[in-house]
Amino acid sequence: MADILQNIHPGLHKADVEETRQGEAYAPFAGDPNLFSKKFYIESYGCQMNFSDSEIVASILHEEGFGATRNFEEADLVLLNTCSIREKAEQTVRNRLHAFRKVKENNPGMLIGVLGCMAERLKAKFLEEEKLVDIVVGPDAYRSLPGLITEAEGGQKSVNVLLSREETYADISPVRLDSNGVTAFVSIMRGCNNMCTFCVVPFTRGRERSRDAESIVNECKDLFERGFKEVTLLGQNVDSYFHSPHGGESVDFGQLLEKVALISPLLRIRFSTSHPKDITDDVLHTMANYHNICKYIHLPVQSGNTRILQLMNRTYTREWYLNKVKRIREIMPDCGLSTDVISGFCTETEEDHQDTLSVMDLCRFDMAYMFSYSERPGTLAARRYEDDVTEEVKKRRLTEIINLQNSHSRESYRSDIGKTFEVLIEGNSKRSDLDWYGRNSQNKVVVFPKNGKDLKKGDYVNVTIGSATSATLMGEMM
Repeated sequence: MADILQNIHPGLHKADVEETRQGEAYAPFAGDPNLFSKKFYIESYGCQMNFSDSEIVASILHEEGFGATRNFEEADLVLLNTCSIREKAEQTVRNRLHAFRKVKENNPGMLIGVLGCMAERLKAKFLEEEKLVDIVVGPDAYRSLPGLITEAEGGQKSVNVLLSREETYADISPVRLDSNGVTAFVSIMRGCNNMCTFCVVPFTRGRERSRDAESIVNECKDLFERGFKEVTLLGQNVDSYFHSPHGGESVDFGQLLEKVALISPLLRIRFSTSHPKDITDDVLHTMANYHNICKYIHLPVQSGNTRILQLMNRTYTREWYLNKVKRIREIMPDCGLSTDVISGFCTETEEDHQDTLSVMDLCRFDMAYMFSYSERPGTLAARRYEDDVTEEVKKRRLTEIINLQNSHSRESYRSDIGKTFEVLIEGNSKRSDLDWYGRNSQNKVVVFPKNGKDLKKGDYVNVTIGSATSATLMGEMM
């Protein structure tokens, strides 16, 4: 499980190319649970935003006297923060809920809750049809969790999945779960307005709204003062961040990046995720101008065929995307680039699939998250189009996509042999306590021997690369 966790939290780590972006569970620990009268256990699935939300939930629960535990069998409250992006993720959650329900048979006082996108999508179904949970809370309703817990403790099934046009949790200081003390997530906005036809997020997380810039900068300052050296600014589409306070100066994403970068040159900044249509030259120039803004962009393409992109409502063409990648590399030749790719979307032909492979050849992504299309109930694609590509064809095309990306990743990592990178030490290598593990600005994992030098987590060090796999750079400290 640790290997998978490293791919999900914190940041966009990627030790191996996987078929999906879904994560396994992780058990948090925040503070000494013995200081609290009650214990909670939480598992998070899916995107980085879910992990960030779990930290907000932990803060709310701490205020109510709950401390985190790694052992769900001893918890008074067990929560699953869920993802609805793919059917596989939903089935994993159902399996976990059945396992928790068995434990509850011997601990009737235990409360089980479902949070997040799956809670929003399925609403009261968990309570009424499957009888697996006591509490269901959507992404915008976490402030109501204490009241829902009280209701559930009294024997009443509790649900709040109301979406909000205003909620950003800007005033809540997240509890950093399972933190390495070096890297942290900072949510800058919630929701999405893009309405991609394959995506359920606009229906489970609501409309887009941005946090005020001052609260974001203050949270990042606090993290830096507490010893953190890297923040990842999170949103479904960070490039469309825009906050205009009453009577105040409006702030767009490029300006927000600069404000955070100015906190300290020793604080690294990453961000995720970008929509190709919204990332501007201003953002790219800001990235280029500040050494501590990492030279890495996750830029989902989804398909390399313009007709399929139109069916997906991605609002750009194949040529437009290729020009955006060209522009990124003109402004930042050393910028790392990753993407998302979907195989087998509705009506996709063999020629359409070949267009996707050719875009991958032209862009040469360092890494990709690759999926076969999974129809999600309630999405625009489910309403409008027939899911007419067979599972066999989807899987075959996905395998071709994965194989091609593996070859591109090998080339990308091997091209770094002989180069020297500044690496932020995040901890011990997962394979040996004799080696450090960190990432360079381009978000590539770097492993190097400690060699008895007096270094610690959070230090920056220059590493010259001597060898590489398709997912890791190995080197020596300068």
